[in-house]
Amino acid sequence: MSEVSADKGYLSYDNVRYVANAGVAPFIAFKKNSSAGDYRKEGMAKTKAWTDMYYYFMFKRDEFLSHYHKRSNVESTFSMMKRKFGDSLRSKSDVAMVNEALCKVLSHNIVVLIHEMFELGIDPIFCGGTKNEKNCQAH
Repeated sequence: MSEVSADKGYLSYDNVRYVANAGVAPFIAFKKNSSAGDYRKEGMAKTKAWTDMYYYFMFKRDEFLSHYHKRSNVESTFSMMKRKFGDSLRSKSDVAMVNEALCKVLSHNIVVLIHEMFELGIDPIFCGGTKNEKNCQAH
């Protein structure tokens, strides 16, 4: 992992410090009253990571936001999956819950693939059957 993107609800000195100490770049949205502070003074930003992230946001805002908005794709995907397959897991054990969640992700990807096939008029070639065997070997 090289980046962490999060909304304003996760903005705290501790979160920024933990992410930076793990060797990961934090991209967490700032609140209106956020400031750089001075990480050397008590009661201020308290971490160099906070100050660095704040100045990156202030002076290279477009670049910062391009990293931050990567989370928009993830949020959209989660929203689509929850609408189609529900927002809860029915399994009891941890292993079963992971498998159920992975099945939802796989199902979502199949649904998106089928939708795009019809939307874009793509006629896929599926290998493995005797009917398309010659076509599959040519590709």
